[in-house]
Amino acid sequence: MFEIIKVLILGIVEGITEWLPISSTGHMLLLYQLFHIDEQDPFWALFLVIIQLGAILAVIVMFFPRLWPFQRPDPEAHGGEKLVSVLQMPKIVMWLKILVSCIPAMIIGLTLDDWIEAHLYNYITVAVMLIVYGILFILVENRNRGRKAQVRKIGQISWKLAFLIGIFQALAIIPGTSRSGATILGGILLGMSRKCASEYTFFLAIPTMFGASLLKVVKFLKDGSGLTASQGGLIVFGMLVAFVVSILAIRFLLSYIRKHDFKVFGVYRIVLGVVVLLFFAISSMF
Repeated sequence: MFEIIKVLILGIVEGITEWLPISSTGHMLLLYQLFHIDEQDPFWALFLVIIQLGAILAVIVMFFPRLWPFQRPDPEAHGGEKLVSVLQMPKIVMWLKILVSCIPAMIIGLTLDDWIEAHLYNYITVAVMLIVYGILFILVENRNRGRKAQVRKIGQISWKLAFLIGIFQALAIIPGTSRSGATILGGILLGMSRKCASEYTFFLAIPTMFGASLLKVVKFLKDGSGLTASQGGLIVFGMLVAFVVSILAIRFLLSYIRKHDFKVFGVYRIVLGVVVLLFFAISSMF
């Protein structure tokens, strides 16, 4: 029962923090310590990444009409005739730009993943990145006050802009940065509206997080690890919780940014970063 409660809480936190720019890694690090979970344990290392698939599924379900590149013509408009689905080129181009945005993170992830996991997955790195990006959010929002965004729709994103956003996403490989935080911050700096930057971040998460999950599964199997039936059930349960909570979190964020900026998330990141530092400093004394 305690394992189920842990997974429930982890799934809720994952669903919220994956989409809000506040770093899911920072929150998970705290929870792992509170629950006395060993991050090096193959199962929990796999769990932390795999439940992201539940979050991805939420994006696919919510934005499916805007993501699916095939459209079936209306039979009534063609005399009841059965017609074959056709490709919508704007959506194909959007997906190609998303893939371009994935290139920097893919290159860095494949080459430095093991090194980063061994040297940067610690509370000091996470806390510093939480604070640094919290400050950046406040500075960028202050800088952009009164400025009109040049890119307000995803269709307006150029190939160059897509690649530059990918560079910002690659920065999120450093724990505590927040993938959504880095790409939203980068998008705003590059002239995108908050809504456009947020939506593009959601769409960009699909191949990025799926790739990260696939890489972790391959490494898990390569190490000869296996899952018990109960462990498999916990992962599925965690994904389901992350899926439901992700839908609520995404709806909240899109509603919130219609009238507000991201400074409140910047303040939250700074506070959380300080809490992480204090928590581990005090823990090391006992």
